[in-house]
Amino acid sequence: MVYIIVVYDMRADRTRLMLNFLRKYLTHVQNSVFEGEVTEGDLETIRNHTQTLLNPDESTIIYRIGSEKYVDRTVIGEDPTDESRFL
Repeated sequence: MVYIIVVYDMRADRTRLMLNFLRKYLTHVQNSVFEGEVTEGDLETIRNHTQTLLNPDESTIIYRIGSEKYVDRTVIGEDPTDESRFL
């Protein structure tokens, strides 16, 4: 497993495409930002499919981190990954 953070920049009318795709694999933590743990196979799928969704003037950055334990994550305000928020 590998921990990743995905940040994307797309035209506002097209962001729903990336949002719907990435929700299958990761947690939506901010506008245009996802994070979570995935398999190497899922990471390859994310890389490949993300490339097909982008127009020439759009971009995606995928930060690969060996494990979530190496992430020093500070949230100020409500944590969107806090699963206790959901019933």
